[in-house]
Amino acid sequence: MITWDDFEKIDIRSGTILEVTEFPKAKKPAFQLSIDFGPLGIKKSSAQITAHYTASQLIGTQVLAVVNFPPKQIANFFSECLVLGVYDTAGQVILVQPERPVANGQRLG
Repeated sequence: MITWDDFEKIDIRSGTILEVTEFPKAKKPAFQLSIDFGPLGIKKSSAQITAHYTASQLIGTQVLAVVNFPPKQIANFFSECLVLGVYDTAGQVILVQPERPVANGQRLG
């Protein structure tokens, strides 16, 4: 069990995907994303979401992401946030998204 204080340390924010590129150097199929988090700026992320999404579908999509992890190097790329999703029965990621449009950078509450 974690405490409420533990949960509050996780900074989960809304952002809009601005740019999507293929990531051929990743071990598992992935995209490189540029995400606008409003006042927090634009952050990069590597996301293994190629099973259910195309690059063109993702542009303009709002997502939720953990923005206070240290950068993680994946091949030649530094991922600055963790885009959140839920695994389907086949182990593929379905994105967690706000039900309605929200401002970029809004904190999960």
